[in-house]
Amino acid sequence: MKYITQVLFILLFSLLGEVLQAVIPLPIPAAIYGMVLLLIALLTGLLKEEHISDTANFLISIMPVFFVAPSVRLLEYWGLIAPHVAAILTISVTSTLLVFAVAGLVTQALLKRKEKKNA
Repeated sequence: MKYITQVLFILLFSLLGEVLQAVIPLPIPAAIYGMVLLLIALLTGLLKEEHISDTANFLISIMPVFFVAPSVRLLEYWGLIAPHVAAILTISVTSTLLVFAVAGLVTQALLKRKEKKNA
């Protein structure tokens, strides 16, 4: 029963994301709306981590399976993608490194801020 409840919580936020996407005329995916709402609910204490942690951990552990179908689909379009592989790889590597750098800097800033509060 615990897992069904946790799945329902996650599905509820996914549904709310779908509703927001239909109501708000912005080109933002419904999944983003749902994740932001879930984050807000967790940060405000409306939803506790324990309410979704087991199911969320399970979904994260099987996440690679979700990439199989899109990867196979990419192979179907290899003829269209092949001429642009260098540009795609350059953009992918650059953006990945940029995300790593920003995430590292933000993490360091937050850790320093936490140390100052504890001192």
